[in-house]
Amino acid sequence: MEQISAILFISITMPMIPMLFILNDKRSRLFLGYMMIGSLICLIAGELNLFMLSLFNNDMLYVTTTITPITEEILKAIPVLYLAIFFTDNRETLLSVSFALGVGFAILEDAVILAQNINSVSIGWALARVIGAALMHGACTSMIGMGISYINKRKKLFFCGTFALLAAAILTHATFNVLVQSDYRIAAFIFPASVYIPTLVKELTSRKAKAKSDK
Repeated sequence: MEQISAILFISITMPMIPMLFILNDKRSRLFLGYMMIGSLICLIAGELNLFMLSLFNNDMLYVTTTITPITEEILKAIPVLYLAIFFTDNRETLLSVSFALGVGFAILEDAVILAQNINSVSIGWALARVIGAALMHGACTSMIGMGISYINKRKKLFFCGTFALLAAAILTHATFNVLVQSDYRIAAFIFPASVYIPTLVKELTSRKAKAKSDK
């Protein structure tokens, strides 16, 4: 698995590097860069998760519902927190960047699963992964990005607020993993949308209101 992950990372993510030098807009470079970081984090998390799996006697159900949501969400949160603490607390930027990171993570994760199960996957499987896992990763990381934009302005709430945001992302991720391995699998593909859609509506409403006020 380690070699497959590395090969796919090189094949999918590294060709994006020249684009960073071509893109003229700073925001575009930032979003693309964070998508690439998300892919790198997926590679790192995969190695860590394999180690955890060996520690728990290859109990896949236990590890994927208890351990991997913690490791993955903490790893995904670190670059978002770094950006928020040292560079910007702009809500729109942090929301977009964190979602891009989550999607970058999901792209490599889906590619690895595809390579490992190439003879048994289908178009339906691919669509389910997009609606379910990819949206889940983006939504969970966006919780951190959107939340930290408020918390970072209230220094007294920073530590407890960051912990609360991580807990929310971890619980959302863990709930998805439990559902996807249960008899209620269909709910696993509805659940991320229930997080994403309200966030999208709120964001579009805020942008529309801001556009009106700027006129």
